[in-house]
Parts: sequence; structure tokens; C-alpha cells
Amino acid sequence: MNEPVTELDQRFSDPDAVAAGWDETRRALADADLFWICSVRADGRPHVTPLVAVWFQGALYFSTGPAEQKAVNLRSHPQVILMAGSGRWEEGLDVVVEGDAVQVTDDAVLRSLAQAWTEKWDGRWQFQVHDGRFKQQGGGTALVFSVTPAKVLAFAKGRFSQTRHRFPGDQGEDL
Repeated sequence: MNEPVTELDQRFSDPDAVAAGWDETRRALADADLFWICSVRADGRPHVTPLVAVWFQGALYFSTGPAEQKAVNLRSHPQVILMAGSGRWEEGLDVVVEGDAVQVTDDAVLRSLAQAWTEKWDGRWQFQVHDGRFKQQGGGTALVFSVTPAKVLAFAKGRFSQTRHRFPGDQGEDL
């Protein structure tokens, strides 16, 4: 993954604020226990739900059952937003990742991801890999998706700032 172009938006930042660096933002993504995903239903309505994800080799990865609403949504609209943060007003860094969710079916990659899930949650999340999916201990299967960021917004609190990390190919100018 290429390093992003990082810009502070002065319109939404304290006068003495500095941009959140990409290392700080990436660390917030790697350390987050919980994310919220926003996907789009076939009729255009948004759907938001919490999930766990791992930051691995420049992308966020999440899993979902094949019949869950987010999986159904991704069949027609791969565009998603993943959000993580502290939920506190005076401290922390809230992060918003925009990108397309792409299903991962390569068993070797999935085995690496299963290990990443196990390590991140001290063994509380454990998956086997079978036929391009995660197999859960209870017997169900889960699809795995990657989201390579197109744009990442970082909102620092306490020292309020809004930072945009823009990646090559991101044409959007909105913040």
C-alpha cells in the first residue's frame, strides 16, 4: 500500500491543530476492537452494524455470514464505510475508512487472516479455512472481505482536528 497524501482541513480544526499522521491513524485502525460498517441495500437505503475487523497488510478485513444483511448488500453495492473510535468527546481518534469490499477466497490468505484474528483477540476469535471461507467452531461459515482504503478521515478530539488521508486513485475532493 502506498503512503497517502495527508492534509489537515483547517475549516474543521482548532487553530493550532496538526494533522493526524498516517502512522497514528493506522495504529488506531490496528488497535480498534470494534468497527461500525455502513453498507447500501439494493434499494439504496443504508445499513449500519457493528463488527470486528483486523488491519492486515494495508487493508481492513471483516467476516460475515453469507445470509447476513451486509453480505446481501455487498452483492450489489461493494462500497462501504468502516468506522472506529473511542466514543469520547475530549480524547481519542475517530477514524472513517471509505473503500470497496472485495471478497477474499484464497485459502492461503484466509489462513493468514485467521491467525491475525486469533492473535488480535487472544484466541477468542478462531477460524478454520475451508473452500474459500472461514469455518466457525459452531459449524457455520463466514465470507471474508477486504477493504483497501480509498480515503481515510481521522478526527482528533481534545485537540480537535480533521485529517484526510488520500490514496492514489481517490478522486473525491469532499471531506
